Amino acid sequence: MTHRRLLWQLFPSFLVITLSSLIIIILYSYYIIGEIYLQVKVADLESRIQLIEPQITPKLLAHQYAAIDSLCKKLGSYSQTRFTVILPDGRVLADSDQDPSTMDNHRDRPEIVNVLGNGSGSAVRYSKTIRTEFIYVAEQIRTGSGVQGVLRASVPFTFLGQTLQAFKKRFLIAGLVITFIIAVVSMVVSRNISRPLEIMLTGIERFTKGDLSFRLSRAGSLEMVRLTDALNQMAGQIDEKIRTIIQGKNEQQAVLEGMVEGVIALDAERKIININRAAARLFNLEPNNVIGRIFADVMLNEELQAVIQKTFSENAPVESEILISHEEGYNLQVHSSLIRGDERNFSGAVIVLNDVTRLRRLEKVRQDFVANVSHEIRTPLTSIKGFAETLLNGAIDEPETARGFVQIINNQSNRLNAIIEDLLILARLEHDEERTQLKFKSYSVRKVIKDAIRLCLPKANDKNIDLQFDSGPDTMIKMNPDLMDQALVNLIDNAIKYSPKNSQVAIRTEISSGILTISVADQGQGIHQKHLDRLFERFYRVDKARSRNLGGTGLGLAIVKHIAHVHEGEVSVESQPGSGSTFLIRIPVKKLNKT
Repeated sequence: MTHRRLLWQLFPSFLVITLSSLIIIILYSYYIIGEIYLQVKVADLESRIQLIEPQITPKLLAHQYAAIDSLCKKLGSYSQTRFTVILPDGRVLADSDQDPSTMDNHRDRPEIVNVLGNGSGSAVRYSKTIRTEFIYVAEQIRTGSGVQGVLRASVPFTFLGQTLQAFKKRFLIAGLVITFIIAVVSMVVSRNISRPLEIMLTGIERFTKGDLSFRLSRAGSLEMVRLTDALNQMAGQIDEKIRTIIQGKNEQQAVLEGMVEGVIALDAERKIININRAAARLFNLEPNNVIGRIFADVMLNEELQAVIQKTFSENAPVESEILISHEEGYNLQVHSSLIRGDERNFSGAVIVLNDVTRLRRLEKVRQDFVANVSHEIRTPLTSIKGFAETLLNGAIDEPETARGFVQIINNQSNRLNAIIEDLLILARLEHDEERTQLKFKSYSVRKVIKDAIRLCLPKANDKNIDLQFDSGPDTMIKMNPDLMDQALVNLIDNAIKYSPKNSQVAIRTEISSGILTISVADQGQGIHQKHLDRLFERFYRVDKARSRNLGGTGLGLAIVKHIAHVHEGEVSVESQPGSGSTFLIRIPVKKLNKT
């Protein structure tokens, strides 16, 4: 189906309507003019009959038929009218154009029939005698004794045809002029109607393409101007609402992307309509690849699918904690609730995923810490309490035995005091206010390492362990010398404890890319890979029995880690079973204002 422009629908319509009306008016006018002309001609002929009738009646009564015929010919010649006198029986007595004796009986002529029956008659018909179409008007010649005859006047119908033909030419010329004017006016009117609509259509097309800043020009009639204003106002409102929606969507997306919690939105068919990056990271997904897909096809975790199923089936919020096991295990706290469409229906569901893995691990570390602290403190306290009770029960009276028991009590007290001291150090390092009160000053890295070696040298000599220090150029950095000394003492002391006799512990320093690295390497039995991640936790021991026999508190490496953090650095370990261990402290020199 073809669609034409409005202009070419309006213009032909206007033109056809106006031309049809014009043709009807012309034809009707032509007909009316003919009728009027005919009526005027009939009235004129009636007047002529009445004028000559007084001259013919006396002659008719006197039977002067030749005089009547002569009179008719004379009057007909003067007035260019054909006069005919006919007796009631139809015989023609006189005629201005023909010889009466040669003419047929006129009793059956329409005008004669009418005049004899009604008193007057007229007709427009073809004359067989003259062989021309005439207008006939007949009147009775009446006297006191009755109808004496009929006087008929006629003129050729060609007079009327010529007159109408003249009118017809004028009508044709006037019609052509009017048709041209109507065509021009119709085109202008159609253009004036269609042009504003075309402009509006162009503007609306730009609106549909998103150009809502475009404004239609105000032109045309009052209605068109009002329509234009309404469209411009509508476009402005839509533009403002779209901007508001986009801004709200961007803000919502920014909030979703900025959330540490994972968020997944589903529609009523359980298709994913939105997923933020936190949720995508939890499941190793690409957000753009899962939008529009069925949730169950993407999330293969049965526990999570069960939560969604329960949310939709019970029509109520659901909370649960699930374990996601891929690569690393994740503990996720799941909160799922429906998205309401109206009071009775829902349009989908939203799932909030909170990664509580770190929280659970911290909780376990806390539990382990409490258990370890309790165990570590209970062990020396049990020894102290046991030997003290033994002394009270009589062993105090045996000097040698009592002296040995008191020595054990003293050793266990020192061990208990060491644990408490280490715990206090850790608490002070973790407390923000305590950390801000720490004093930093420019200090020699070589000097602090040598001081630590000096403190550890007696223990190293007892096991015939060689402490080697390989230092590059001395470096002055801002540090807390006491804390740094303690960290190095803990590492060196730890290396001595777990190194065999007659071995070596190597201490080295290196500066690369603005990082100071201090390494302490031993030749001990090494540490298995599974223990490395937890080695710096409080009271964590690879071999608990051996560590206690060596006299450690289990807090030394945890203290080293916190001292490194205080200096905005980190500590790590490199080790394999049978290959010894290397502990490394890395401190950013630039951040500490190298001098």
